[in-house]
Amino acid sequence: MGIEEEKLVRAAFRTISGIGSQHLRRLIAYFGSAVKAWEASTSQYLPMATQEKWVQEIMKVRHMIDPLQIGDSLTKQGIQMITPDEIDYPRLLAELADAPPLLYYRGRLQGSAEGLAIVGSRRATSYGKAVARVLARDAVARGIVVVSGLARGIDTAAHQGALDGGGVTWAFLGCGLDRIYPLENRKLAEGILERGALISEFVPGSPPNAAHFPARNRLISGCSRGVVVVEAAERSGALITVDFALEQGREVFAVPGPIFSEVSRGPHHLLRQGAKIVEGIEDICSELPLGSHYVGQIAPAKKPAPDIPSSDQEHESILGQLSDVPLHIDQITIHSKLPVSSISLALLELQLSGKVIQLPGQHYVLAREC
Repeated sequence: MGIEEEKLVRAAFRTISGIGSQHLRRLIAYFGSAVKAWEASTSQYLPMATQEKWVQEIMKVRHMIDPLQIGDSLTKQGIQMITPDEIDYPRLLAELADAPPLLYYRGRLQGSAEGLAIVGSRRATSYGKAVARVLARDAVARGIVVVSGLARGIDTAAHQGALDGGGVTWAFLGCGLDRIYPLENRKLAEGILERGALISEFVPGSPPNAAHFPARNRLISGCSRGVVVVEAAERSGALITVDFALEQGREVFAVPGPIFSEVSRGPHHLLRQGAKIVEGIEDICSELPLGSHYVGQIAPAKKPAPDIPSSDQEHESILGQLSDVPLHIDQITIHSKLPVSSISLALLELQLSGKVIQLPGQHYVLAREC
């Protein structure tokens, strides 16, 4: 039995209604492989079929499915398949007892990678987005793979930060790979495919149902050494990811935020529960064996020459406006003639370098050493 045949048959099983990763794992464990399960006689299925309705569905429709036809359809869509036995299947995920027996992906995978998950609120603030971009950019500069879920807000900022840094990022989807959700991230998804991968355990054609996203979050934490939460409400998908991370033995990090912000409550709750505080990428690297493992294995792409103004010019423009008198971000933006997203990112970088201090209400002053 070849691995390609096994993958085709696993994909065929996944097209049957009610057959998810959990049921497919049970079939493989019972028969020894998906191919053996596919070729098994009705009498061999009877012990399971008497108790499981999903097994009865297999017996009813199996003869109408052609695994080769499914494989051809996936190839035409540019979708590849991978199993935990293959070298490029994410290694940390493969070590879990409940690892999906089949993943679909587009792009490129490197199984030795042990990514860093950056997740958070879909309703992120400018501060949160800037933090996520900086952390992701600094992570890929150390050869770390940034993992997230392609959602609006923090996920989008994390993926974009990784791409800005010329690094690798993986996006796990809560739907089939024949669609992009949300639709406005189509261009971002195309950028991810140039260096990283879009990944899903859901068969193509699967819609982005709400029930899919917790399963997606389990994979995000599963292939990561640690999970960083940047902005989240007290009840959010990001905290579901944290629950999975703790079950999987992953480290949990949280970024503090303004005390009046609703999306600061999730990270602050995690910090009170013992999560590691993050003020920069060094706080993460000091806790996890990431940088030394990755450097030289996944070389970041060369960054193209930035358009004027450069980051240094942005910084100088902002520093030239600031003094001991608090200045609001809107005033900085007007005088800099730069988009607010660029201003937020530059201000965060200046804060991290100790040159600028943020005051309540998005006001900024020069640090004393400046």
